[in-house]
Amino acid sequence: MKPYTSYETDYYQWIQETVENLRNRNFSEVDWENLIEEIESMGKSEKRALLSLLTRLLEHLLKLAYWKSEQERNRNHWAAEVVNFRTQIKTIIEDSPSLRTQLETFYNKAYPSAVKSVSQLFTLPPEAEIDLTQALDDDWFP
Repeated sequence: MKPYTSYETDYYQWIQETVENLRNRNFSEVDWENLIEEIESMGKSEKRALLSLLTRLLEHLLKLAYWKSEQERNRNHWAAEVVNFRTQIKTIIEDSPSLRTQLETFYNKAYPSAVKSVSQLFTLPPEAEIDLTQALDDDWFP
């Protein structure tokens, strides 16, 4: 039997061999430590992607709602980005429905970040607000 590729030397080959071992039920040949680490990392990656998309969505909604001086020139682009971000968020939630229960937590992290980001571009009024329901509603645009 040939020696298996190290996780550190050829990641892609390591994945192929790990999948082959799992399919063939060669459990004693599986690099369990690195496999577990990779699976944990995949979950974290999904959460980071969702947080990033939600932040970007909120940034664009804030621009649409409050950046009056740039609206005429950029409105269509921002609106298209909103559609894109909503679609990507829905895809992640469809693939990992358990993340839906964490959307409020993600929103609570993303919103202050989005506000801070757009505040570098223009002054937000004190009453500026976009809630999670509005942000995820396909039919809502400011």
